[in-house]
Amino acid sequence: MNTNTQHRNTAAGFTLVELLIVMSVILILMTLAIPATQAVIRHGNETSAVNSVRFLVNEETNYATQNPAHGFSCSLAAMGGKPGAEPPTAESAQLIADDLASGHKAGYTFAVGKCVKTTINNVDQVNSYEITAVPNSVGHSGNRGFCSDENGQIRFDPKGGTNCTELLQ
Repeated sequence: MNTNTQHRNTAAGFTLVELLIVMSVILILMTLAIPATQAVIRHGNETSAVNSVRFLVNEETNYATQNPAHGFSCSLAAMGGKPGAEPPTAESAQLIADDLASGHKAGYTFAVGKCVKTTINNVDQVNSYEITAVPNSVGHSGNRGFCSDENGQIRFDPKGGTNCTELLQ
């Protein structure tokens, strides 16, 4: 009876070699899966950035329609604001969510720049702008930078910056 009990105890466990083999297989699978997961995350961030740039171009048009004396907005913060807190103004148009108004969303930094202004009746009117979206960490949160202007065409910089020369298909 004592021999039977000893036999059951050794059969119920794993040997150290078996555990090391299983751990090795798990590590190999992880080294294959992590880069693929990071590529999916980068692609998702880039897709989000392109959609956000399109959205911002549309909201720039809405801003210019609501504030014809000011023209386009040269500030993401001016297009933001808490909806319903007070009536929309040129400084708080309540058109975009807080994440975009802060300039950060899905691993990208957004900005409005290259604004061209004309002064009409002592009021600056913005006639053109450029929206940029650059990855917070090139190669990590995204590979490409994106740009658009009042014409609505989205271009990209394959190096992740704001030198957007290639048209997005």
